[in-house]
Amino acid sequence: MSDLEQRLIDLETRLTFQEQALQELSDALAAARDTEARNGLLLHRVLEDLRQLRSALASSPITGDAASEPPPPHY
Repeated sequence: MSDLEQRLIDLETRLTFQEQALQELSDALAAARDTEARNGLLLHRVLEDLRQLRSALASSPITGDAASEPPPPHY
């Protein structure tokens, strides 16, 4: 085998490994984007739940405006 043939084989081998690495990186990026989208959706849902909870607590007589509540019995 000539030196030129060996160099060609080495280049083809290197190219194959680089193509494989590129595919793995592409797959990892796609998975990271899916995870980011899922986390964004979960965060949106949690924030909406928090808004609803705050709204419910603000309108609740238990935690409503303290000035509108009667004084404690010892007054």
